[in-house]
Amino acid sequence: MKSVFARCSLVLLALCAFLGATPLLAQGYPSKPIRLIVPFSAGGLIDTMARAIQPKAAEALGQQIVIENRGGAGGTLAEAQVAKSQPDGYTVLFAGDAVAFNPHLYSGLPYDLFRDLTPVSQIAIVPLALVVPANLPVGSAQEFAAYVRARPGQLSYASPGSGVSMFATEIFKDAARIDLTSVPYKGGGPALIDVVGGQVHALFTSVFLVAPQVKSGKVKALAVASERRSPLLPETPTFAEAGYPDFVAGSWSGLLVPAGTPQPVVQRLHAEFARALRSTEVEARFRELGTEAIGSSPEQFSALLKREHETYGRLIRKLKITVN
Repeated sequence: MKSVFARCSLVLLALCAFLGATPLLAQGYPSKPIRLIVPFSAGGLIDTMARAIQPKAAEALGQQIVIENRGGAGGTLAEAQVAKSQPDGYTVLFAGDAVAFNPHLYSGLPYDLFRDLTPVSQIAIVPLALVVPANLPVGSAQEFAAYVRARPGQLSYASPGSGVSMFATEIFKDAARIDLTSVPYKGGGPALIDVVGGQVHALFTSVFLVAPQVKSGKVKALAVASERRSPLLPETPTFAEAGYPDFVAGSWSGLLVPAGTPQPVVQRLHAEFARALRSTEVEARFRELGTEAIGSSPEQFSALLKREHETYGRLIRKLKITVN
């Protein structure tokens, strides 16, 4: 009888220890520096956003945050690294929107987006703008669509890789009932140069990249794919204002951690990064970058990931895009 009571006591103690471990872990977290893995090289927009929020997030968490740039394979190397890391909150992925469509582009990935990674928060979104050469005789998105329809097979758009710019163009083509020939580029910079020169006739790109060219009169911005006008292009209407309701597209960033990370740790990361986003310094820097700070909950970011994953999957299958 005594042994039965002893076994029951041990079971109860183990259960109490298990139930109490997670709160205790959260109370002591973080107790050492946090690695923030950026899946692209230093100097790009995702890296710039990470470095803008890093000091305030470190201050809020009370620990150093060390940024590690792990570029390559469209971000999948960094995504795999974080997915296979210890789920203790000390390895965090500062992902770009590629994390949502990479599973459709790359076969044989050593991780599953929804099984191996846990969403923490969407950090920001950078709206895209539709730009055309300055000498193109159109002044709005509707006029551009009519201009293209009147010249079937004659106009092209710049596609800087298999990413959100190309996907936004394809969505706009469907909405506007137009056909444009895709011209591939290795980046947004070279693509924009050829739009300025008139070699291609349209480009969806970030407002941050294109705003100086618009202000100098080298290209025309016809609409921005955001819910509100961009402070970098205040005279440019949204697509909703231009006659294309519900058309929102942008390059976003967000935080993910390895699956199995305790929920109190996930919530702590979300709360402190959201606090950092609300700081005067970070808000000012993000405005300079043309980005809109979000700071969504883990649940909201999870829903966004699923929507984007499904939308990009449909487009990639429709366009038969592959990279390997």
